[in-house]
Amino acid sequence: MKTAVVAFFNNKGGVGKTSLVYHLAWMYADLGVRVIAADLDPQANLTSAFLDEKSLEELWTDKVHSKTIYGSILPVIKGTGDISPPYVENVADNLGLIIGDLNLSSFEDELSSQWTDCMAGKERAFRVISSFGRILRHAAKAQEAELILVDVGPNLGAINRAALISADFVVVPLSPDLFSIQGLQNLGPTLMKWRREWKERIKKNPDPSLEIPKGGMQPIGYIVLQHAVRLDRPVKAYERWIRKIPKVYREEVLKDKPGTIQTPQEDPDCLALIKHYRSLMPLAQEANKPIFHLKPADGAIGAHVQAVQEASKDFQRLAFEIGKKVGFKLESKQRVERPLAGEV
Repeated sequence: MKTAVVAFFNNKGGVGKTSLVYHLAWMYADLGVRVIAADLDPQANLTSAFLDEKSLEELWTDKVHSKTIYGSILPVIKGTGDISPPYVENVADNLGLIIGDLNLSSFEDELSSQWTDCMAGKERAFRVISSFGRILRHAAKAQEAELILVDVGPNLGAINRAALISADFVVVPLSPDLFSIQGLQNLGPTLMKWRREWKERIKKNPDPSLEIPKGGMQPIGYIVLQHAVRLDRPVKAYERWIRKIPKVYREEVLKDKPGTIQTPQEDPDCLALIKHYRSLMPLAQEANKPIFHLKPADGAIGAHVQAVQEASKDFQRLAFEIGKKVGFKLESKQRVERPLAGEV
């Protein structure tokens, strides 16, 4: 079974990337897709969204970090062996988590130096650079996962390069502002550079039995997170930036001619425009669940009820759209309604 690996990447932070991965992982699980959420961001925000503080304390104070991504790569970092079989936390039916770790940042320098050594055909260099990809593959096989959603940090560093070459597909979350436009202009050429450089290195792999990632990194579209329009940011400014997105995405990420598309709503590369649901996010964080699982007991009453329903529809549509792009057939999948603790 082929598992699709989809990375969510933008070198500009604060665009709601981690929240997207978290909610999409839950939505796919609800749709009956066996999914793994992989936290490859050293800030480990995705992990803290899934797990409570007590669980995190136990995981991160374990001296060997046996249940985190860092524990899986620790033998590689120390030079004492290859990757350890990854632990996947069972969050819910159909939903597993590869747990992030703040210590992952220490892998940056090693990944940077070994990237150069790959050109010399050194076996250890390929084992280091392919660590994330092989961990994801092992986890997918053990869990019989159909889909892996990967969260990475907002930068263009060596950790993200190793994470991205492990991905089949890339989704770009954006905000309608200058910083996201600038981020696209940096991100597009960088993805192409990484893809090209990895293909050059693959030819020099000295061990044909070492299954290294192919580095597809195919961009399948972008998602616009629509911030609420504030008094200090007029509607005209919002419209100005959101209209620039299709052209910049097509030119910088796809290297295509921009065409005549004027707005993301018209753009086939726009996977969705998602509201921020600001009033629901604090409730969801307090209840430790996605916003479309909120119940009246969680404080989702009055106008919140309709917002919960809208969020569910938004994320279900997005899940189907990404599914189409990566080759999933979700038409036969049925939404799973998950009972809450104490409910019959």
